[in-house]
Amino acid sequence: MSDFAFDHEWHLGELLDATALARLGPALSQLLPADLAILDFDERLLWGVLAPNARRQPLVLELEAIGFVASAAASPPVLDSLAQLLTTLLRAELRFKMASTLHLAAVAEDFESLKREHARLLESEMRYRKLSEELEARVKTQVAQLEERQQMLYEAEKLASVGQLAAGMAHEINNPLGFVRSNLSTFKIYLAQFSQLKARLAEGNAAWAALDLDFTLEDGVDLLAESAKGIDRIARIVSDLKGFSNVDRATEEFADINTCLRHAVSVIEGQLPPGISLKLDLLPLPNLVCLPGHLNQLFFNILQNGVQAIQDAGRPGVVRISSAADDAGITVQIHDDGIGMGAAQREKAFQPFYTTRAVGAGAGLGLSTAHNIVLAHSGRIEIDSQPDVGTTLSIFFPIPHG
Repeated sequence: MSDFAFDHEWHLGELLDATALARLGPALSQLLPADLAILDFDERLLWGVLAPNARRQPLVLELEAIGFVASAAASPPVLDSLAQLLTTLLRAELRFKMASTLHLAAVAEDFESLKREHARLLESEMRYRKLSEELEARVKTQVAQLEERQQMLYEAEKLASVGQLAAGMAHEINNPLGFVRSNLSTFKIYLAQFSQLKARLAEGNAAWAALDLDFTLEDGVDLLAESAKGIDRIARIVSDLKGFSNVDRATEEFADINTCLRHAVSVIEGQLPPGISLKLDLLPLPNLVCLPGHLNQLFFNILQNGVQAIQDAGRPGVVRISSAADDAGITVQIHDDGIGMGAAQREKAFQPFYTTRAVGAGAGLGLSTAHNIVLAHSGRIEIDSQPDVGTTLSIFFPIPHG
């Protein structure tokens, strides 16, 4: 920035500095006498040779003289003309210096303004960066909390499914247990009749007939056979439940998807409301490397949704399960003729916590969990549904080649 302020009182030495005099002096020496001199306001020689008897002509820019041009040899008109010429040059130089000073001042002010703006922007950037970091930390905390709560809801949904399974299995097991217990009680009475026969052996056939032991023997065989069937039924239920839960299998293995479907059907059959049935149409399938327990959960969730859709429709219905395979992979279709869904509902069907059921009647995690399981097996799941017509879920699992 210039050292001169805009309202600075200029001196001749400032306007005619060494550089300007070096340019101007030789020309003046050629045009004017050799004793020409330029003095500032204080009579200090700036350029030339000052003669003892030199006449002085003032150089006036505004109201006061800022210097003199002096010469003894030059005539008064020549000296006056020279003064006017120098005054004109000085005014031009003054305007240039004032404009330059003004420009430099403006540039300096702009620079200072830019520096202040830059400092303000840096401060804002730091503030926003801090806010961003705080916001990011809060978002991470919120996401962690959401994931934790979502996991809790998933676990709650699993526990609810386990509770439903336990209720259904308890009902299924109680039936054979009931008649096995009844059969054993009856068989105990039959054994007591044989104990009575021992005391009446002397009566022979009459005692046998009186105690009706022919019927006792015949019915006792039937009771034992029926009890054995009941025990076999309990064993099958436990086996299906064990296969469904996949408690004693490796994390990943070759499995038949039809077996997973049968396990899921067997488990849910005991919970079917009146008027709703399950129909299987399964074709032979190649084994697939998968997580059988997860597939059991997948099919159970979809079958349960199908049963609930028929219940919501308020009419009898059937859930049909089919499977087929080709060179590309395995396709499973599960169709229900329940209440169905509209286009808006279909778009949200696989979103976590979305449900068409009443508040408290469902967590909206069944299809979301199923969707995640299919994706984890590199498959895809598609939904086709029409209101009051029904819903078909198509699941495809690719078969690796080579």
